[in-house]
Amino acid sequence: MVDSRIGRIGTEARRLLPGETGRRYLGWTGLVVLAGLLLYYPIGMAVIHVIDDDIGFEVPAAMQSDGGSRAVAMSAALIDREVNQHRWVANDPFFLPGAALDNMPNFQQGIISALARFAFEMTDQIGRVRGTSQTDPDLQKAAGELQYPGDVWVFDFSTSLAPTVTSEARYRAAARSLLAYNERLANGAAVFEQRADNLLATLDRFALDLGASSATIENHLAGGGRFIDTRADDIFYGVKGQVYAYYLLLRALRYDYAGVIAERKLDNVWDDTLDSLRDAVTLQPWVVVNGAPDAQLLPSHLAAQGFYLLRARAKLRETTNILLK
Repeated sequence: MVDSRIGRIGTEARRLLPGETGRRYLGWTGLVVLAGLLLYYPIGMAVIHVIDDDIGFEVPAAMQSDGGSRAVAMSAALIDREVNQHRWVANDPFFLPGAALDNMPNFQQGIISALARFAFEMTDQIGRVRGTSQTDPDLQKAAGELQYPGDVWVFDFSTSLAPTVTSEARYRAAARSLLAYNERLANGAAVFEQRADNLLATLDRFALDLGASSATIENHLAGGGRFIDTRADDIFYGVKGQVYAYYLLLRALRYDYAGVIAERKLDNVWDDTLDSLRDAVTLQPWVVVNGAPDAQLLPSHLAAQGFYLLRARAKLRETTNILLK
C-alpha cells in the first residue's frame, strides 16, 4: 500500500519534470533568443544608418513660402529631414541599435552646428534693421533651440531623475519657429535685410567656423598617422555634415542675395566656393583612414578633407574682401 503510493508520487513528479521534448524545446528557444540578440544590433544599425549627403537636396514645396527666405526654408527642411525622416540617433540609449553608430550621429550633429550658426546670424544681423532694432522672436527661439546638445534623451540622469525635453524635440521646435518667421516674412511682417554688410558678416562667421574645423583636423593630424584611429571618422563625418549644410545654405543664399551678388559681380567666386564645398562633401571613403599625408598605400582622408575646407574658406574670404569694397 505504501509502496504503491510512493510509486504514484514518483510517477507524478516525473510528469512535472521536462522530458526530452521539453529540454529540446528550451534549447532551441535559447538559441533563437541568442541569435536574435546577436543580430539585433547589426541589422538594426544597417536599417537605421544613412549619411544623406545629397547635394541636389531641395526644399519641399510645402515648406517654402513665396516671398520668404530660401536659406531659412532650407534650414527648416534639413532639420525635418534629419529628425523626422531619417531619425535622430545621436541620443539613442544603449538598448537601441542607433547607440552603436558613430558616423551618422556625427554627420547629423555637424549639420545642426552649421544651422545653429546661421540661425544666430539671422537673429543678430539679417533678421533685424541694422542691428539696432529688437530681435525677431521666432529667430531668437530657433537660434536658442539649435544650441541644445544633440545627445539628450528622454532621461538625463546627470541633471535630474525626471524626464526632460529630448534633442529632437528642441530641433523640431526650431524648425517650426523658422517656418513661422518665413511665413511672417512672406506677409511683410518680418525683416530680412538684403544688404552687402549683412551678407559680409554672415559669410565671415561661416569662414571662421570652417577655420575652427580646419584647426581640429590639423591638431588631429599633428598626432601622427595611425591605421586604427577611432577618432578620425568622428571628425571626418562631423566636418562633412557641417560643410554639407553650409553648401546648401550658400546655394540658397545666392537667391536671397541675388541683387547684391549681381551688383558686386560675385557669381564666379561664389561658384568656386560652392565647388570647393561640394568637393569636400562628396568625399566618400569606405573606411576613414588617418594615414600620413604623404603615404602611398593608406593616405589621410582627413588631410584631403582639410584641403578642400581651406580652399572653400579662402574663397569665402575672397568674397568678403570684394564685399568690403
